[in-house]
Amino acid sequence: MSRNRIEKIMDELKAQNKKAVITYITAGLPNMEATKKIIKAQEGNTSVIELGIPFSDPIADGPVIQQASYEAIMAGVTLKKTFELMKDLRSEGSEQPILFMMYYNTIVNYGIDAFVKKCAEVGVDGLIVPDLPFEEQDDLRNAIEGSDATILIQLVSPVSKTRINTILEKARGFVYCVSAMGVTGQSGTFHREIIDYLSEVKKVSEIPVMMGFGIRDAKDVEPMKDIIDGVIVGSHFINLLREAGFNPDAARDYTQKLKEELNK
Repeated sequence: MSRNRIEKIMDELKAQNKKAVITYITAGLPNMEATKKIIKAQEGNTSVIELGIPFSDPIADGPVIQQASYEAIMAGVTLKKTFELMKDLRSEGSEQPILFMMYYNTIVNYGIDAFVKKCAEVGVDGLIVPDLPFEEQDDLRNAIEGSDATILIQLVSPVSKTRINTILEKARGFVYCVSAMGVTGQSGTFHREIIDYLSEVKKVSEIPVMMGFGIRDAKDVEPMKDIIDGVIVGSHFINLLREAGFNPDAARDYTQKLKEELNK
């Protein structure tokens, strides 16, 4: 089985003993052209980009991403248009690892097999589906099975303790560790038990361990820096971009600084 873009960048970071930077942006916020420029501005700094597919009821997201999703939908963003954005990026030579973070209803409505085929065609490297429990992933996993193009990223949380081994048994890419219970964008002050939980995941995971939810800068993860392999920044990144008028330079400067501070 060959390695896809996400796995290749993870291999490179491991060989260099460096931490990964993963950012989340909502597709089409404020428009598709801006999204493309923000993605391109991060190349060389950001290891993987999570491209959020706007959804009308984003239950796993906090107010910042919910608002971003609402605005993108109001602006006419669809899954079809996001596929076109991906096709453009790849045809323009972008090799940036990109995954879709989305809700399962969108995939089912498109048609699971057709969706997976389209992802491979336009260069979507991975999927995160926060409302799809591990026990209900069979249909999607079967469609993805054997594909080197698109992989399914698994999420674990502090309540996953007894299931971590099962969830990670055939996991690829990296494991997304939810660092706090609740929705995205909560406080960056993490409970002491999070360190124990991350250590447990790290002990059994054969793939890199990423920490997400509530992270703003390298200081937020200082206590667990020796455990995790990288960070995921979502709500803070969207707020930062919004304050900068979605200027691509803000994306470049922030990710460059975060990459440097994480790897001091």
